[in-house]
Formats: sequence, C-alpha cells, structure tokens
Amino acid sequence: MEKKWEEKTAKEKREELIGKWLSPEGVEYNNAEAEKAYKERATRLLDAVELKKEPDRVPIVPMLGFYPAYYCGYTPYDVMYDYDKLLEAWEKCYLEIQADAHGGAVVAPPGRLFEILDYKLYAWPGHGVAKEHSYQCNEGEYMLADEYDALIQDPTLYFLTTYYPRIFGKLGALGAFPTITNNLEMYGGFSAVNFIPFGVPDVQEAFKLMFEAGAEALKWIEPVGIFAGKMTAAGLPGFFGGGCKVPFDVIGDTLRGSRGIMVDMYRQPDKLLEALERITPLAIKMGASSAKANGCPIVFIPLHKGADGFLSDEQFKKFYWPNFRALLFGLIEEGCIPFPWAEGGYNTRLEIIKDVPKGSVIYGFDLTDMAKAKEVLGDVCCITGNMPIDLLTIGTKQQVEDRTKELIDTCGKGGGYIMMNGAVIENVNPENVQAMIDTTKQYGVYK
Repeated sequence: MEKKWEEKTAKEKREELIGKWLSPEGVEYNNAEAEKAYKERATRLLDAVELKKEPDRVPIVPMLGFYPAYYCGYTPYDVMYDYDKLLEAWEKCYLEIQADAHGGAVVAPPGRLFEILDYKLYAWPGHGVAKEHSYQCNEGEYMLADEYDALIQDPTLYFLTTYYPRIFGKLGALGAFPTITNNLEMYGGFSAVNFIPFGVPDVQEAFKLMFEAGAEALKWIEPVGIFAGKMTAAGLPGFFGGGCKVPFDVIGDTLRGSRGIMVDMYRQPDKLLEALERITPLAIKMGASSAKANGCPIVFIPLHKGADGFLSDEQFKKFYWPNFRALLFGLIEEGCIPFPWAEGGYNTRLEIIKDVPKGSVIYGFDLTDMAKAKEVLGDVCCITGNMPIDLLTIGTKQQVEDRTKELIDTCGKGGGYIMMNGAVIENVNPENVQAMIDTTKQYGVYK
C-alpha cells in the first residue's frame, strides 16, 4: 500500500514532486521533439538547483510580469478583463521567446473579481492606475496595533471578520460573523444564537458576493490552466509550483504595513515574535500544498523587508531570519525547492542565509553583488538573477549581451546558476529580452 503523503520522508516527498515535474502524468506532447525538449529543459534546471558540475549549459528563465501583454500589443487592463487575450498573449510570447521554463499566467489576476469585492489593497489597471500600467500596492495598517492577540488566537476568524472587511469594501458585514467554535454543543437556544448573523441580509449579501467572486475566479483559472497545459505539451516546463511569503513580510506588507511593523519591533517585540511563529506553519502549508497540487517542487518566496538597509543586521537576525529559515526548512521537509527572490540588495545577509541544506534552495537576487553571492553561496545553493531591469528597459542590445556574458563568467562556473532578470519584466524592449535569452544559450554552453 502506498504511503500517505504525511507518512513519507522529506527525501521521498522531494523525489515524488521532482518526478512529477520531470515526467508530468497524462501529457500528450505535440510531438517527440517537444517531449525531448521538455525533459532536457527540466533536467537542466534541476541540475543547476542540485549544483551538478557543469551540465550542458546555463539555464535561462526570464521573470515576466505583464510583459506578454505588451509583447502582443495589449495593455495589462486588457488581459485582466479578457481571459481569451490573456491566454493568447502568454502562449504567443512564451512560444516565441523560447526560454527554458515559463512562469505561469497568474501574474495577471482577474480584474472583475477585484471589482466585485471592492478590493482596497491594490490599485489595478483602470482602477487607480492607468490601463497601460501594472497594479500597485496601497500600503496601510489593515491590522491595528492592538489586534495581535486576535490574529494569534484564531488567524482564520481574524482574516474573515476583521482583515477581509478592511481590504474588501463590499465585505464589511462579515464583521458580525460568529466564532464557529462557540458552537461546541448544540444545546437549547444558546448555539442557535450564533446562527443569527447568517440571517442578517447584509451578511447574506456579503456571502453572495464571495460566491460571485469565486465564480469569476473559476472563469479566470480555466485559461490559466489551459496555458500551462499547452506549454507542457509544447515542451516548456513550468518554473513555479506555488508561492508563499516570509512571516515578517506577511505582517509587514499587508497587515501592519511598513510603519506599523517598524514601530512594533520597538513597542511590542514579544507580541510580534509570537505572531511570526504563529504564521510560519501557515506559510509552509500554503507553499507546499500548491506545489503538490501543481506537480512542481519550486515555491516562489518574494523577499521584501529583509533587504540591506531596511533592517539592521541585529534586527534581521532577530525578527526576519529565524522564521524565514523555519519556512525554508519546513518547505524542504515537504519535498519542495524554496526559491526566495531577494528584491533590493542582500549583500550584508549572504553569510546568514547560507545556513540551508546543500542543493535544496534557489536564491534569486536583484541588486546583490553576484561575485560575492557566488563566493559565499556557490557551494551551498543555486543562485540566479541580477540582470538589471533598467538595462533591459533602456539599454542597447549590445549592453544586454555584454551583461549576460559577464553574469555567466561570474556565476556560471561549475554550475549552480540560472540566468534571470533582477526585477519583474514589464514594458521593456523585446529585442533586449531576446538578447538575454539567445546570448545565454550561445555563450552559456559548458565546454
């Protein structure tokens, strides 16, 4: 009898996830050449992750935001509201640029869903920003300073009855939602009282809107899934099985906000640390469950508030790294390959973050000194990134080619490097993106 997932060792879980990634089940490839290309690309990426000594060449995986929309003459608004255009643009772009993997189409979320719920957390194309631009976070204190206990005691109830009403303008009535665990026993009329909010018209309307938003999400996810299937059939593996965030960023990005969490480190550090511990297993579950569902072991973790200069080294070691490390190890125990993507600079953090199992993590970098990153991390984990987004935007093709070669010379020796940009590619010069890809394929060949 096959073991249940919970009973398997970390090694067994990793082997199973990697096996599904390398040889996805039930796929009908377009042709034998596509099947061969898929296996070669996925193996090339895995060799880099596992620090295999100089596979055939350096892999290339561009991190694309709304670039496929611009590439096909659409705006971000177009693909967020017309899912046929979303599928068309992503399929055309990835098939033509011919990288080693795709990043999925989830970067273009369903705008209609945001409208249904009156989303406050982000301004999106046509709603707070121009239709021609990407969405922007509206940072604020969506969790108040005195609400840590509520978050720690029952995160689900807190999100549903406090956080959701603040970030979704149409869900304010959920503040009246009862604590489900009050119904410990259906005795007399006491438990019936807890069902009263379900009968309140405003609460019922809030749930109806959530059902409507869910129906819109289903409309959106269908072409997103079709895109992934078409890419696999064409020989292009997906690079992300799921995503999650470091607990400090969960609280600092969209709960307390930058100002709030900075103040909390001084005014209520113990409460903040307790909340970080509470969130850690939730983040592990989020990343691992999606990776398992998608059959791809790589879990994307954008790093925001741990960058150089945002926290002191002492603060990083106390508030950021412990739960970051626990997240990495928790994902690894679940068979995943964590991919923390360090936005900004991480030059002062390299010695700290190298404390991970060999060949189990991919570190992506934006503005970090890559020579130093290779020196410190090169014998422990795969590194990637550092192609400047400003160079791709306004640089010449020759400059991009030169920078690509420089990165390969600096980071590619001995394997363990994936060519990638340092920040998400949006509306940049297509010639430069193609130059990065083509130069990597030609110059990044191991002798």
